[in-house]
Amino acid sequence: MDRTEAPAPPSRRDAALAAPVISLHGGTLAYGGRVLWQALDLDVRPGEFLAVLGPNGSGKTSLLRVILGRRHLTAGSLTVLGHAAGQAGRHIGYVPQHRSLPAHTLVRARDAVRLGVYGHRWGPRPGRRAARRRADELLEAVGAAPFADVPLGRLSGGEHQRVRVAQALATDPRLLLCDEPLLSLDLQYQSAVTALIDRRRRSADTAVVFVTHEINPVLGMADRVLYLAPAGFRVGPPEDVMTTSALTRLYGTRVDVVHVGGRVVVVGAPDGTVPHHHGNGPHGTGVNAAAPGDGGRT
Repeated sequence: MDRTEAPAPPSRRDAALAAPVISLHGGTLAYGGRVLWQALDLDVRPGEFLAVLGPNGSGKTSLLRVILGRRHLTAGSLTVLGHAAGQAGRHIGYVPQHRSLPAHTLVRARDAVRLGVYGHRWGPRPGRRAARRRADELLEAVGAAPFADVPLGRLSGGEHQRVRVAQALATDPRLLLCDEPLLSLDLQYQSAVTALIDRRRRSADTAVVFVTHEINPVLGMADRVLYLAPAGFRVGPPEDVMTTSALTRLYGTRVDVVHVGGRVVVVGAPDGTVPHHHGNGPHGTGVNAAAPGDGGRT
C-alpha cells in the first residue's frame, strides 16, 4: 500500500518548526465493515490552510468529528493542540454544515455570536460592551450586520451560514474547522467569507481545516489539499494533488483535471457514496497514492 504526505510548506512565521496543531498518525476510521480512510498520517501546523476534498461519503465530515472528539478513531493516534481530541474546545472554532432551524428559534444573530465571544464561561460575564462590539465587528465582516437582530429561525440558509462563520471566529480560535462553510452563499459572500478566514489565519497563525466540494474558492489560499477518494487519499500542494494522474489513481477510473482561466475543472469524477473496501484485515484495505519520489511504499 502506498501512502504519502508531502511536507508542509514553510509558513510566514516558520510554523513548520512549531508543534503541530493537529497530529494524526496511522489514522483509520471505519463504520462496521466499511473503511472511510486508513493509515492516514497528517500534521497540520499553525497558520496552515488545509483544504479537504473528496466525493460524498469519503469521510470528510467524519474527519472533523474525529478532530473534535465526537468520533473515535478505529486505529491510530491523534492529538489536537497538544491534547487528546475533545479537550481543547475553547481554542477551536467550528463551522458546521448548514442545517435549517425551526422557525420559532428566537435567538438573534447578534446573541449567537456574542455566545461565541463568551465561550464556555459560567457565571458573571465581564466586558459586555466589548463583547457586543466584537460581535458587531464580526457580523459586519461576514455581511450579516443588516440582520443582526433577526431571530435565527427567520434567516435564510445563506444568512445563517454567515452567522455561523462569525460565531466560529468569535472565540479567537487557534484551530478553525470548516465543514462546507460556503454552501448556500452566493459568489460575493463566498469571497467575503474565505477572505475573512484567510486574514484570520495569516494574522493570528490560526490553522484552518476547510472541507469543501470545490477547490476554486480557496485555491489561492490552500497550502495543501487532503483528497479522500475511493482508492485512498493523497496529501500535498494543490498543484500536486489536483492533477489528472493523481485523481485518476484515487478514483480508479479516468478523471481529467483541466485548468481554465485560473480555475480547476474536474471532469469525470463520480460523486456518490464511497463503496466498501474489503481486504484481508478486519477493517479492509485502501490504496493511498504516493507522490513521485517521496518515498511512498507499497
